[in-house]
Amino acid sequence: MNSESPSRPIPAPDAAAESAARARQSQLTKPPGSLGRLEELACWLAGRLRQPVPDMPRCEVVVFAGDHGVAAQGVSAFPQAVTAQMVANFAAGGAAINVLTKLHECRIEVVDVGVATDAAPPAGVRNERVRAGTRDLSGTAAMTAEETRKALDVGAQCARRAVDRGARLLIAGDMGIANSTAAACLICAFTGGEPAHIVGRGTGVDDPGLKHKVAVVQAALDRVAACGGRSLDVARTSADGELRSQAAFRILSELGGLEIAAIAGYYLEAARLGVPMLVDGYISTAAALAAVRLAPASLQWMQAGHRSAEPGHRVALEALGLVPLLDLDMRLGEGTGATLALPILRAALALHRNMATFAEAGVSEKSAPA
Repeated sequence: MNSESPSRPIPAPDAAAESAARARQSQLTKPPGSLGRLEELACWLAGRLRQPVPDMPRCEVVVFAGDHGVAAQGVSAFPQAVTAQMVANFAAGGAAINVLTKLHECRIEVVDVGVATDAAPPAGVRNERVRAGTRDLSGTAAMTAEETRKALDVGAQCARRAVDRGARLLIAGDMGIANSTAAACLICAFTGGEPAHIVGRGTGVDDPGLKHKVAVVQAALDRVAACGGRSLDVARTSADGELRSQAAFRILSELGGLEIAAIAGYYLEAARLGVPMLVDGYISTAAALAAVRLAPASLQWMQAGHRSAEPGHRVALEALGLVPLLDLDMRLGEGTGATLALPILRAALALHRNMATFAEAGVSEKSAPA
């Protein structure tokens, strides 16, 4: 797969199915718009599931795990060893995302893309390790171009496998100590935001730790600006799709993470397969930004599950034009916020399918103006 310049086209949603869904919404026994975003969500799903009145799609969650060399700069409140420990916890079924996927009857897959250990992943965890963690992005590129391509392809393969198993709605989760630093770098690079407005506390760093984290992100951005030519500007503003994609790929390599690149690849492949996605929090949305800069048409297949408490998440969502379904002050990652939004999708589709029309119920419609 040529990840720098994706050649496979991304299909458009089914405009006829979406239009038919809107027509049905106008006939349901309620004032137009009275169900708010639930109406729009049902129509959005109809277009992407290619049915005017779709059933709730089968959902799968893939959690991608990887470590970050920038952890050596002391940007996290937890040691790097926690990544491998949490992967074992996922495998044992003890993490928050395990609880939520079981609650909502979703299949979950955990994928080691780059955990910093020589040991094999626990049983039940897919081993797709590209390398044992990234390099320290504050001083050098986090990944080589080849490593970035491999991570993107890991994500693409995971999306294809999920769809082959029958999934028609995909969620990506993340695990990686220091990955909020990499996400902050990407969000700053792709939006032009200032680190002081984008960088958050992540795992819970104190005020001095937050100040240090901002400085590390700024140093990484300065490094890329000094050695990367106009990559930052081109990725944000170029009207040339090929140049923008190449610049975005370079930024992802310089400032991203293996699990972040895998999530971007997962999103891109889902879009190419015509399968909608619920985007999770801060890390996943940084990956969504990368995916959309690589292939802008992928955006039409994305819905934001929730808004993270991390300050930069709002900036990233606004840059994508996505309005989250939930805002619960969460900042865990793992795909938890997006998974919590599944009952909203289920309710939107149930209302769309099961409410009576005015004609069926014998209810008078809104009177026409005299």
